[in-house]
Amino acid sequence: MGALVAIEGIDGAGKGTQAARVAETAAGRGHRVASFSFPVYDGNPFSRAIADYLNGEFGGAGEVHPELAALLYAGDRFHARARLVAALEECDLVVCDRYVASNAAHQGAKLAGDARRRLLDWLDEVEYGEFALPRPALVVLLDAPVALARELVGRKAARGYTTLEADIHESDAGHSGATREVYLELAERDDWRIVAAAGGDGTPRSPDDVADEVWELVEPLLP
Repeated sequence: MGALVAIEGIDGAGKGTQAARVAETAAGRGHRVASFSFPVYDGNPFSRAIADYLNGEFGGAGEVHPELAALLYAGDRFHARARLVAALEECDLVVCDRYVASNAAHQGAKLAGDARRRLLDWLDEVEYGEFALPRPALVVLLDAPVALARELVGRKAARGYTTLEADIHESDAGHSGATREVYLELAERDDWRIVAAAGGDGTPRSPDDVADEVWELVEPLLP
């Protein structure tokens, strides 16, 4: 059984880049690797609804109840579950660009206090319980300051799910800040590994330096 590694972080933190880098490094060292990026956007009904949600078809980020939005993302992962489990059986490493924690952070950001805790517990029950998704061996949080991450979102190339420059999560600075807060809470609670995406002066770290640090965390999980 391979190791499941999830790369997490707020929009613009560099998840896609670092997920690709760790998969490339592992494959270059002879390991069997599979990669997933969530939502999968393969035309499944959940991802189609997620695209509508992110394009504002159901209202702003704060206007859609977090449990309802979270079910779309959880359903998208459930749609991919068979492929994910098969990849874990066949490969040494499965790398996910976003996973269950992304749902918890983005939807938990809409709530506070006891309401947030109830949502996080409910999501754990849905995704890992009812949907029986495999738990990661390692979650790496790429922690980026909100101002930097928002600047980097603005540089993103066109994406298939939206024609907007920024979706309803990306365009809301308050949502980005609250999401980062939830990510950091979860990292402390669940003993994730945090890798800084920026230096002390708030500027981006070299992708190579970040990739080296991420690889140091992943390598001990491999045969």
